[in-house]
Amino acid sequence: MATALTLDTLVSLLLAVALGAVVGIEREIAHRPAGLRTHMLVSLGSCLFTIVSIGFAMDPTRIASGIVAGIGFIGAGTIWAERDKVQGITTAASLWATAAIGLSAGIGDYPLAAVVTVLVVVILSSKYLLKRVGIEQ
Repeated sequence: MATALTLDTLVSLLLAVALGAVVGIEREIAHRPAGLRTHMLVSLGSCLFTIVSIGFAMDPTRIASGIVAGIGFIGAGTIWAERDKVQGITTAASLWATAAIGLSAGIGDYPLAAVVTVLVVVILSSKYLLKRVGIEQ
């Protein structure tokens, strides 16, 4: 069996790690339970599953749906209830979005992966702006 590792797949994998790191750094700065390494691994894993699934004779969307379902279990592990509020939902959502970034890199849609990364970081960073204007606590 031939290897799936080509220059294109290597670029996809490295980009997935880099973009996952961008999201992960924001989560580290915010002192969240899933940080740099977790987001890098989620993006890398999603990218790799996508690359490998493209090589299968079957429908690659099955792998994509498996990624979405599987990441839900990891995300669920970051959510907990504390008194009258729930914590970790945003971190779970950032893991979910990071999986989508890795999937986008895996299919070779680098502009989409980069734009989504910027959007995710802007959304995550907006908490500080929203606190200043009194919209979020």
